[in-house]
Amino acid sequence: MLKEKVTSLLNKALEEHPSLFLIDFTIVGDNTIRVVLDGDEGVNLQDCMNISRAIEHNLDREEEDFSLEVTSAGAASPLELPRQYRKNIGRKLKVRTGEEELEGNLTQASEDSITLEWKAREPKPVGKGKVTVQKKRSIPFSEIHEAKVILKF
Repeated sequence: MLKEKVTSLLNKALEEHPSLFLIDFTIVGDNTIRVVLDGDEGVNLQDCMNISRAIEHNLDREEEDFSLEVTSAGAASPLELPRQYRKNIGRKLKVRTGEEELEGNLTQASEDSITLEWKAREPKPVGKGKVTVQKKRSIPFSEIHEAKVILKF
C-alpha cells in the first residue's frame, strides 16, 4: 500500500520537474523510503527538497510511520540509464565490459549504445617506434558492466 502511494506521488512530482529523473526507489524494512534522483542539468538541494515535500506532505504519518531520504546520484556513482549517458556527452568515462576496461571521451549516446573516442600509442605499421592513433568504439549497453565519469580536480 505504501509503495503504490509513494510511487504515485513520486511520478506526479517528477512530471512537475521534467529535467529530473529517477535512478532508484526503495522502501526498506522499517518503512524507510529512499529516492535517488539525477537530472539533465544535475540535481541541487532545492530539487531534493521539492521532491521530498511532494511525497512527505501527501502521506499521513498517523496512518504510516516512515522516514524519507531523497538524494542525488553521487558524482562517483556508476551511470545506469541512457539519459545519464546523454547528459555526460563530452566527458571522459571509464567503461568496464566483460573483457576489458576502456577510458575515453563519450561522444555519442543513443537508446541502445554509446560511442567512446580516445588516443592510443601503437607500433608503427612500418619501421620502429610508435605513432598516436585516434580510436573510436561503439559499445552496446548490454555489454557495459559498469561506467563511471572520470572526475578531474
